[in-house]
Amino acid sequence: MSLNYRIIFHLMGLLLLCNGGFMIIAAIFSGIYNDGATLDITLAAIVTMIIGTLSMFLTRGHKKEVKKKEGYIIVTGGWLVMSLSGVLPYLFSGAIPDFTNAFFETISGYTTTGASILDDIEALPEGILFWRSLTHWIGGMGIIVLAIAILPLLGIGGMQLFAAEAPGPSSDKLHPRITDTAKRLWLIYFGYTVAETILLKLAGMSFFDAINHSLATLSTGGFSTKNLSTAYWNDQPLIQYIIILFMFLAGSNFVLSYYAFKGKVQKILFDEEFKFYTIFVVGFTIVSALVVYFKANVAVSEYHPMIWGEAESAFRHSLFQVLSVITTTGFVTADFTNWTHFLTIFYFGLFFLGGCAGSTSGGIKVMRHLLIIKNGLLEFKRTLHSNAVIPVRYNNKTVREHIVYNIIAFFVLYMLMFIIGSLVLGALGLDFESAIGGAASSLGNVGPGLGSLNPLSNFNGLPALGKWWCGFLMLLGRLELFTVLILFTPYFWKKI
Repeated sequence: MSLNYRIIFHLMGLLLLCNGGFMIIAAIFSGIYNDGATLDITLAAIVTMIIGTLSMFLTRGHKKEVKKKEGYIIVTGGWLVMSLSGVLPYLFSGAIPDFTNAFFETISGYTTTGASILDDIEALPEGILFWRSLTHWIGGMGIIVLAIAILPLLGIGGMQLFAAEAPGPSSDKLHPRITDTAKRLWLIYFGYTVAETILLKLAGMSFFDAINHSLATLSTGGFSTKNLSTAYWNDQPLIQYIIILFMFLAGSNFVLSYYAFKGKVQKILFDEEFKFYTIFVVGFTIVSALVVYFKANVAVSEYHPMIWGEAESAFRHSLFQVLSVITTTGFVTADFTNWTHFLTIFYFGLFFLGGCAGSTSGGIKVMRHLLIIKNGLLEFKRTLHSNAVIPVRYNNKTVREHIVYNIIAFFVLYMLMFIIGSLVLGALGLDFESAIGGAASSLGNVGPGLGSLNPLSNFNGLPALGKWWCGFLMLLGRLELFTVLILFTPYFWKKI
């Protein structure tokens, strides 16, 4: 069966129209702040929308059916098309004149990685900074999930797109109809963004900084409007505690937020993944805070003013960085690579954890780790009782065997891509620490890395090929490997 190319290009056009609409919002911000980039961003929006309109017009006679193969192509191709069009505001305004750098910044935004090549963020026009944060917000809940809410207008079912966009182990649905699920998720996402913006403004941030950091927090992206990232507000603990709260929410399953608003608290309390996610955050924070307080001697340094005492400072910075790394947000209050060698390795390990399935965070995800550990422990029982059928259970339900195999395959493939990613960066001239840090950060959509890519540095020093490679790893990690890698298999392109 041949691919339905017309529907693929038709939906690419739809995504471009959406992207152009978001650019218009950035142009409005630019005009309000009179930053000199309004016309450039508007022109970028017009060009994007014209291309999108033409693509939709030329494919208007398409067959209104999206099957699995088309779904995978639309998702991966959609992210690339959005990223390629998203570079236009940077190029037209001259904010990032080099195409490679502009593409790196853009795909880092859409994949919510938060790695940057910018040396002086505060020198950029407000409209460009807002566009930069907006790419996070668009990518956070998923470009395709947004489109799913619009697909009924075109008479197209969106289930195949949702499956390709969110291929994780979680199959929770808020509503039988996938379009209604998408709308509910976006409503929660939007509501949290508004709430954080208001709280940050009340805590002392300017409105511009508040809305930008809210867009970056809920998407677990990490782009900031300040060169020091959130370390800029180290003397305002309340601001950092607000960001901590919303990082925690963004790293949890958004379905649980829906249940919370419906008053179904029991579903949250008895959810295994959320329970262990909370335990991990608390446990890792305690370990980090104790080392910082007794060994690292960082609570009295330049970036750690003791506003509420040395113990509070050690706790706050540890909690902030643990959550920032686990949820793959990537905000920075300090360079954790200077917090003893033990904590450098400790935080590097957290690069591979990830938040909950159904969240906006990257990484392997807590649920996968739980199921791998449970299956591993059950192997001891199976060894002793070879004839017994001992299934893996999650939330008091039996996990089907093929799901366990899929998760194990994902983990092996993830680690293999990490090794290959590190080898490529090493071959391009990066030292060992920078290579493994850059690969793990890009693949996990974390943001900061190690070595020359540490939290207070950026990725600008990478060679051009290294930036493209990291961009590929970001896309691979954001779409959870299979969605992208399946396109490189000969079987996928065979006519069945």
